[in-house]
Amino acid sequence: AFVALIFVYSFVPSIFGLTRVVELSGGPAIAPPNPRAMSAPTPIVIHILSSSLFCLLGALQFLPSLRHAHPFFHRLSGRLVALAGALSALSGLWMTFAYAFPSQLQGPALFWARLLLSSAMLALIAWGVVAIRRRNFHAHGAAMIRAYAIGQGASTQAVFGIFWMILWGVELMGPARDIMMLAAWGVNLIAAEVVITARFRATRRGPRTSRLPSQTNRRRASAS
Repeated sequence: AFVALIFVYSFVPSIFGLTRVVELSGGPAIAPPNPRAMSAPTPIVIHILSSSLFCLLGALQFLPSLRHAHPFFHRLSGRLVALAGALSALSGLWMTFAYAFPSQLQGPALFWARLLLSSAMLALIAWGVVAIRRRNFHAHGAAMIRAYAIGQGASTQAVFGIFWMILWGVELMGPARDIMMLAAWGVNLIAAEVVITARFRATRRGPRTSRLPSQTNRRRASAS
């Protein structure tokens, strides 16, 4: 259920982004006009495709059954997720520097947050790859979950924006929009820490439970 929820959660911004790719490739204009995408489409196309793959395929990495029953597919899809995440972060940096956003869409706080979070996402993915090569599974999982939380920022931002439109009938602009965007990343990162803590506690409980039978058997053997 958790993975299905993440998958559906990723679907809305992915579909919206893919309609932009269709438009830029000569298809019908479905999404609202974006002059930055029309003037320099390359970074936004890379960002949409890589982010969609990162979020949708990344959701499957949360499945324990995939890791245990199909380790080869887990490793293969993990490599694709890491590559897609790196491209998403790099293209995010590219767009932040290359596009001239109006102040209604990006203030200084959002500009620096995008630089910081894109760089952090790239660093976390790199550390996740290094950690798994060292067989440090906890560090690998924690790094990739945090990177995934950053990459899922657009999903939470879309949900916040939709709810605001439903409640007030207008789109957020200016500093209020910047705050909403930052809050979405904050919520995601808090959720990531909750998931990491829960997984760590479950991992620590596992060995204790598995040692109980052996301890009981030793006591019985010594008593006999």
